Amino acid sequence: MITVYTKDNCQFCDMAKALLESRGVEYTTINVSEKSEARDYLIENGHRSVPQIFKGTTHIPGGYQGIAGMSEEEFNTKVKGN
Repeated sequence: MITVYTKDNCQFCDMAKALLESRGVEYTTINVSEKSEARDYLIENGHRSVPQIFKGTTHIPGGYQGIAGMSEEEFNTKVKGN
């Protein structure tokens, strides 16, 4: 399962979610504006911005730009898991 750490009024978060939806990827969101423990988790792991995207416990680097810049094959392997 894909998890997107997001916050309110974040253009790149919205773009990441839209990209995932357009490629048929199911995901859950965790809003760090509402859950301080989620924000703390990201900070403890060296992430200072959102969106942060994880497949299970594996971090997918680069946020929106990271997934948008992937080839279809790479996206299918790293995000979809095909």
